[in-house]
Amino acid sequence: MATAPAANLPLFYKDLMPLSSVDHANFRARALDKADFLIDQHAVPLTSDEFISASRYYPIVFSAGDNPVPLALMGLNEGVNTFVDAEGKLINPVYVPAYVRRYPFMLAKLRPDTDELSLCFDPTSGAVGEFEEGDALFENGEPTEPTKAVLEFCKNFEEAGQRTGQFIEELQKADLLMDGEVAIQPEGSDKPFIYRGFKMVDENKLRELRGDVLRKMMQNGMLGLIFAHLFSLQLMREIFAEQVRSGKVPLVSEAPVA
Repeated sequence: MATAPAANLPLFYKDLMPLSSVDHANFRARALDKADFLIDQHAVPLTSDEFISASRYYPIVFSAGDNPVPLALMGLNEGVNTFVDAEGKLINPVYVPAYVRRYPFMLAKLRPDTDELSLCFDPTSGAVGEFEEGDALFENGEPTEPTKAVLEFCKNFEEAGQRTGQFIEELQKADLLMDGEVAIQPEGSDKPFIYRGFKMVDENKLRELRGDVLRKMMQNGMLGLIFAHLFSLQLMREIFAEQVRSGKVPLVSEAPVA
């Protein structure tokens, strides 16, 4: 469950096109009433800035591998999302991760020889095009206020991503991440469902940290993020219960979560 997207394009994106005031002078961006790209996604990337808000609704884990990524779990099994219906509409009002809200836009590096990022969009999303409705992206060759707002959101997301990378580095430096495992015993079953394939903070190692290290983590805000992650893991049982209610639990007794 917890492996970062391996394709050339990020999760959700089927194509990327640089936004151009020339090529897309008449384009508009319209709100979508559903997110069908979420239907089969059980894990969504999360920034550390979002831990507190997201921990109220989703278990927060870290992807497996050498470069862990925080993930908000929307389901415990591949292809299962308990937060959207069959059409991709949110079932209940919840916090929506910034990664989802950013789509179909993102900042991307167009040339490997520069660090400059350009605002791009997924032309297959159905949210950007030559529509009669929606917000105009350009006016007289200049970005409109909605376009500037999108650009600012994407910039903030990139900055949050950098802070998240630093947070992960500190966790690894303190050797706090361990392979996770959660066993859930359903009623009427003689075997538990065992979920693996993700990383989590090792509470024993957290308790054994030196006082000066703990003090630093408290002062820089890391400790609060760690506790948000640990507390959120209790929600895995709620998501499992929702999968049971909706008939989305696999028949096998062991399944990867991340």
